[in-house]
Amino acid sequence: MKKNKVKKNILVVDDEKDIVDIIKYNLERENEFSVITASNGKEALLAAESVPDLIILDIMMPELNGFEVCKQLKNNVHTSKIPVIFLTAKENEIDEILGLEIGADDYITKPISPRKVIARIKSVIRRTNSELEKPVKLSENVKFRNLEIDSSMHSVKINEREIFFPKKEFQLLHFLISNRGRVYSREILLNQIWGENIYVVDRTVDVHVAKVREKLGEYSEFIETIKGLGYRFKEN
Repeated sequence: MKKNKVKKNILVVDDEKDIVDIIKYNLERENEFSVITASNGKEALLAAESVPDLIILDIMMPELNGFEVCKQLKNNVHTSKIPVIFLTAKENEIDEILGLEIGADDYITKPISPRKVIARIKSVIRRTNSELEKPVKLSENVKFRNLEIDSSMHSVKINEREIFFPKKEFQLLHFLISNRGRVYSREILLNQIWGENIYVVDRTVDVHVAKVREKLGEYSEFIETIKGLGYRFKEN
């Protein structure tokens, strides 16, 4: 069965409503994106707590400017991996270098071309996903408190008591616990655990997560559902 196409969540931040409306309209017309908006820096930081797939961020804004917003995003463990594309009317090389140095992924000057914006968004998301979707080398032995995983023996022990996990449940737990603190979408988990050429629905991940939680007992709460995004194994 073929996987459902999951829309990418884009946060568009600009104090010029016309620009926000143009970008929102053209992105949603693509039928690949869902769009949330903000009109100043403080609203942007609040909206970013939902961890969108990408942020289009104006530089010259009320409350906090785009550079300050980007710095705060990159210094927050929960938002540091969100790609940022700066949007600005200033064609100044110093600004461009500063923007990229503080963690932006791209830089677009106004007046905007909707087609160019969409192309840049797709390019940055594709580049970001290609990094995330590369097979991750996992350690054979992983320990978290009294939870121990030995991949060479395909064993999971909690308080020294061994608990059986079928292959995919074991791989899912091993992957999440090896990458503690990071949020992974269902799409990435499907690619990592089931492979890119195996067609299963996103619901497959939810079912397997539920089964893993059932067996983890006191550790079940560490597998956290991030609404609209996916799952992560909490660090603390």
